[in-house]
Amino acid sequence: VQLQASGGGLVEAGGSLRLSCVVSGITFTTYAMGWFRQTPGKDREYVAGISKNGKNAYYLDSVKGRFTISRDNAKNTVYLQMNSLKSEDTAVYYCAADRMYSSQYNDVPSRGSYYDYWGQGTQVTVSS
Repeated sequence: VQLQASGGGLVEAGGSLRLSCVVSGITFTTYAMGWFRQTPGKDREYVAGISKNGKNAYYLDSVKGRFTISRDNAKNTVYLQMNSLKSEDTAVYYCAADRMYSSQYNDVPSRGSYYDYWGQGTQVTVSS
């Protein structure tokens, strides 16, 4: 199983980036997907999640209205469009896949421990 995240980089405050996560080795349509982020010395933080069919999306309060999660099931890819970036968005961003929790509860988990597979992370740095 591979989750390959990309699209990170250095951007000025107010700018935009789009992260992508290409998934292989699993039946993508049976997994809810999430994006998390982590900075040194801090716990991993849930950013956004999307249901298996893409109809339901959830966000951390601080990114609502700025970030949009989406997925293309034909391409086995989940995206995170990040607009109006702030310095506090600087982190390593990880994509993750969950099957069991989302299937059992018909919901997308916000706790990282529920996720089955993780990508390697992509660095996002926002300069102020």
